[in-house]
Amino acid sequence: MAAAANDSLADEKAPGVGRYEEMEQDGGSSAAKSSSRLSGLLWHGGSAYDAWFSCASNQVAQVLLTLPYSFSQLGMLSGIMFQLFYGLMGSWTAYLISILYLEYRTRKEREKADFRNHVIQWFEVLDGLLGRHWRNVGLAFNCTFLLFGSVIQLIACASNIYYINDRLDKRTWTYIFGACCATTVFIPSFHNYRVWSFLGLVMTTYTAWYLAVASLLHGQVDGVKHSGPTKMVLYFTGATNILYTFGGHAVTVEVMHAMWRPQKFKAIYLMATVYVLTLTLPSAASVYWAFGDELLTRSNALSLLPRTPFRDAAVILMLIHQIITFGFACTPLYFVWEKLIGLHDCRSLCKRAAARLPVVVPIWFLAIVFPFFGPINSAVGSLLVSFTVYIIPALAHMVTYRSAQARENAVEQPPRFAGRWTGTYVINTFVVVWVLVVGFGFGGWASMTNFVRQIDSFGLFTKCYQCPVPAPVTMPLPSGAPGGSWPFPGGLHNFTMLPPAPAPAPSPAHFFRHHRHHSHGL
Repeated sequence: MAAAANDSLADEKAPGVGRYEEMEQDGGSSAAKSSSRLSGLLWHGGSAYDAWFSCASNQVAQVLLTLPYSFSQLGMLSGIMFQLFYGLMGSWTAYLISILYLEYRTRKEREKADFRNHVIQWFEVLDGLLGRHWRNVGLAFNCTFLLFGSVIQLIACASNIYYINDRLDKRTWTYIFGACCATTVFIPSFHNYRVWSFLGLVMTTYTAWYLAVASLLHGQVDGVKHSGPTKMVLYFTGATNILYTFGGHAVTVEVMHAMWRPQKFKAIYLMATVYVLTLTLPSAASVYWAFGDELLTRSNALSLLPRTPFRDAAVILMLIHQIITFGFACTPLYFVWEKLIGLHDCRSLCKRAAARLPVVVPIWFLAIVFPFFGPINSAVGSLLVSFTVYIIPALAHMVTYRSAQARENAVEQPPRFAGRWTGTYVINTFVVVWVLVVGFGFGGWASMTNFVRQIDSFGLFTKCYQCPVPAPVTMPLPSGAPGGSWPFPGGLHNFTMLPPAPAPAPSPAHFFRHHRHHSHGL
């Protein structure tokens, strides 16, 4: 039975799965056919390669710039070990999500369900396999995580552009890039991210190797110190940022649904993680080696490197990639909103795009309220990622296959290297306990403590988070005065011009002398 289900999925390349009907064109002139072929090359992606590009591109966006910051909190050895550990754990839970998707879809197709104009989502998988209570919990965590994931991309855009154009503050840049990111409402589904996923990964690859090479060429700063880890709060804050880094598989179901043969996804996320590690490990280690503890107060690695054309190119490429990743995080939210208002099966792309715009507004607002680039990653990682892509998938897999009959009829049997069903349950239990205690427990305490400190230090709606302090302004003294200038610490806004003091009132003796003088003159 399981083999037959796999064969039915393997042979499937349904024309409408994962994309929308208005994108299809039949017949037409040779020019139209040529345009259709070009559109298919750039627009319609459903292969295993497309899924790999999507996973790798989405996994390592702006977080690449904050990993050196995490290394300064963890120390070099812990930073490397946590990347390897959470990369492996994230690949395992992505595998679990893919198995549950295949199980749900196989059952629905036996019931003659039609998905040609419907995108399956994670909460629907939980609903179909485990019931509405699991659906509600999964929907709440998944939507909240993706909401703040989109917020983080928008914050990162403002943080990065400031380093090549500081004439505007970061809040103003957030307004501008919020409008830019809103253009993602016109991308129908993950099926249509083919060229963008490829370009995004190329851009991230350039930025990662720029950080590594530029840091090595720059060398260590004078008096560099590598004192991490020094405080437990900082240690677990850095660890949860790495947990967040390898928790980008909240969109696994949507990416699989966009594939022509979704059963091929099982090892794709692991291969994507291996490539991502070739970017994150050299870049984070090199920047931390060069700048050390300076990273504790500079969460964006680009801020420490001197401005060059290569750095400007890295900033621009990351900006484009962050807009793409914003679309990755926000597209599942668009789907949920469309289903809520009854427009998910609408044929008009323009109507659907207009209906999606309200989703962008709260993201825009939250990015202005909490512009804490770096600390917000750890908070989201501990409170949301821990449940969304680690704890809930592991628990759902164990509950789905808790009976002997469910295990016997499973669409996919666990791999031999994992110890079949017994080993799978042991691994899942370990994931749940570890993430619940270390990720959510210690990580939540540390990241929220650090997050509250940012609010206390900078305040909500801060205009320019971690912007350099302006240099002191000096005022020239009048000629002949001792010294050449008069410094005003903090700039001219601390210099106050006082009005001249009033002249003293004349004394009575002076009044009588003045009166007598005028009397003699008369």
